[in-house]
Amino acid sequence: MPLVRIDLLRGKPAEYRRRAGEVIYEAMRSTINVPESDHFQILTEHEPGDLVFSPDYVGIRRTDDCIFIQIVLNEGRTLDQKRAFYQAIADGLHERLGLRREDVFIVLVEVKKENWSFGNGEATYA
Repeated sequence: MPLVRIDLLRGKPAEYRRRAGEVIYEAMRSTINVPESDHFQILTEHEPGDLVFSPDYVGIRRTDDCIFIQIVLNEGRTLDQKRAFYQAIADGLHERLGLRREDVFIVLVEVKKENWSFGNGEATYA
């Protein structure tokens, strides 16, 4: 059910991008009850100037390694689940890629179940 968009500046190796996707998928499975094989990701690299962010919004210092993660998913997770999810992603990216936790920007977009069609023109969960 989740659709994950991962946006970062151009220049990271393919292995880096692949591992970032793995970390996010593993965090979804372990913290917010995403089923096995529910794995849909869009990874996009951007030229400098095409990925714009405040270097210090809300007192968090960001660098050019900042990675944007947008996840569209069904509504219904608790605040505690979301907090655990955010932490699992930041910790996993730090541990496996050396990415600073400050450079992990995550936004969840929650939708109703009837807003998904996985194929055949059918409302999959309706």
